[in-house]
Amino acid sequence: MQERTSLEDSLSGIGKVEQELEDDIGMIELGEAEGDDGVVAEAEAALKNLKKEVARRELEALLSGEADRFDSYLEVHAGAGGTESQDWAQMLLRMYTRWAETHGFKVEYLEESEGEEAGIKSATIQVSGHNAYGWLKTEAGVHRLVRISPFDSNARRHTSFSSVQVFPVIDDSIKIDIKESDVRTDTMRSGGAGGQHVNKTESAVRLTHIPTGVAVVCQAGRSQHKNRAQAWDMLRARLYEIELKKREEKAAADQAAKTDIGWGHQIRSYVLQPYQMVKDLRTGVQTSDTSGVLGGDLDEFMAATLAQRAFGTTNGDIEDVD
Repeated sequence: MQERTSLEDSLSGIGKVEQELEDDIGMIELGEAEGDDGVVAEAEAALKNLKKEVARRELEALLSGEADRFDSYLEVHAGAGGTESQDWAQMLLRMYTRWAETHGFKVEYLEESEGEEAGIKSATIQVSGHNAYGWLKTEAGVHRLVRISPFDSNARRHTSFSSVQVFPVIDDSIKIDIKESDVRTDTMRSGGAGGQHVNKTESAVRLTHIPTGVAVVCQAGRSQHKNRAQAWDMLRARLYEIELKKREEKAAADQAAKTDIGWGHQIRSYVLQPYQMVKDLRTGVQTSDTSGVLGGDLDEFMAATLAQRAFGTTNGDIEDVD
């Protein structure tokens, strides 16, 4: 059904673009013939907007991977650094939530482990919508933040790291066989807000796939049964994503980026002090609009990464930022 919807959207989009192009050109010709500069200006503005729509459609055409059309799970994990990294992890989670909501995606919180003083230790959300995984897969890796710490009484500059992991929500057409004997199940009390029922019962479920070491946690539902079913879906999705990466011969690089949440592994740096800059270390794309990026304006970074993966384009030697 998702594949059919995707194809129908693509075909209808092409037809719509062709029709709008024909209409705008006709309006320009009519305006020039009648000497109406207002009509010409309006049609030219419409053509500029149409150009942006075509550019967006071209990017979506790059999302042709086996799982790109699926919904997506997104995990954020704080690195070493205590409260600093935990606060940064929460900032990242908010950034992706805002990006998803801006683009009309549905966001559901599946698990969240709060930090001791502020922020989060980890969190998992499900982002649902057309090509959600295709867009978000560009964000997997380690993200670095440089700023004056709001938790340091001496107002010193701190560097924090958090990692982002992304994997697709697979549908019923994809079968992933997992032996129950290979999976360890642990139950625990859910953390965070949720009322007396959540705090008194062990409704949260953690599944660990022993052969691979992959672990998932779900505490979104009030019942252990519902959380167990969701956790199994998440585990199948994680193992499916690993298999995809093996096929694409990228497993080694991706796992290295996820393993060590620290120096030398980051994909993007966010500098708030002593200057304002966000720079992607894979593509070289950068901006001084840090508030816009942290507010969810990620399209330029995602587009550059997709183009690099599709065409191998680079922006030359990429240097790190302080």
